[in-house]
Amino acid sequence: MKRALVTGATGFTGSHVVPLLIERGYRVRCLVRPTSDISVLKGHSVEWVGGHLEDQPALLTAFKEVDVLVNIASIGFGHAPNIIQAARASGLKRAIFISTTAIFTTLNAPSKAIRLAAEKSIIDSWLEYTILRPTMIYGTSRDRNICRLIRYLNKWPILFIVGNGEFLQQPIYVGDVAQAVVASLDTEKTIHKAYNIGGATAITFNQMIEIVCRALNRGVSKIYVPSTPVIAGLRLLEKLAVRIPIKSEQILRLNENKNFEYTEATKDFGFAPVHFAEGIRLELNEMGITGKK
Repeated sequence: MKRALVTGATGFTGSHVVPLLIERGYRVRCLVRPTSDISVLKGHSVEWVGGHLEDQPALLTAFKEVDVLVNIASIGFGHAPNIIQAARASGLKRAIFISTTAIFTTLNAPSKAIRLAAEKSIIDSWLEYTILRPTMIYGTSRDRNICRLIRYLNKWPILFIVGNGEFLQQPIYVGDVAQAVVASLDTEKTIHKAYNIGGATAITFNQMIEIVCRALNRGVSKIYVPSTPVIAGLRLLEKLAVRIPIKSEQILRLNENKNFEYTEATKDFGFAPVHFAEGIRLELNEMGITGKK
């Protein structure tokens, strides 16, 4: 029986990956911070190792006698060299890394350079790596974006949209990300490759709103606001260190196309994501929202 070390196991995506690894017959070890909520994996047989990615002794303990690494923890914080060093010390070769399609943004995002450097260090290493780059992940009340949109649309009849809402989005259901992780791990075709993975089809933000509203059986009036003054105002508030629910970078990201081809992933490990409408149905079920009658 192979042993898998999982980082980010108690996070939104990790909590979906771990059960699938166990189903596939892996013995799972999870590296978790002392403050992590391990209850999200209650009922699953896993081994816990306390520590964090900045703690090299903890990493060496976690990597001891494991066959594969499933690194779901963000590589956007500069931890990739530590991980690679621990893998070398333990003799581990096979590794799956979750990155993000955000590396392709046209914006000068602070984390972009860090993530690109992390991917380069992984690619330049001796690891038998696979890199998966999901688009925005959604699917339960633990996601950071779509669940907030659902709650808003389920409560309010008016939505202000900054820009024209016509830029393409391609959110991916969390279950599809988890399936992609275990499927790519189970084939040698994915070794030394990187894949962009997203939802079944790209849709505009306006279409996303309409799909959610149909699922909720609610109507919404969309009011469009020019992006330039809004972004300027948000940037000013950010400079003044005012706490705000949305950042200028999020608005800018919403107003650029984020559509990605995934035919290589389908060919190599059978990637077949659900459509956004199906993912929303599953998310509403998880959230216990039935929609207005």
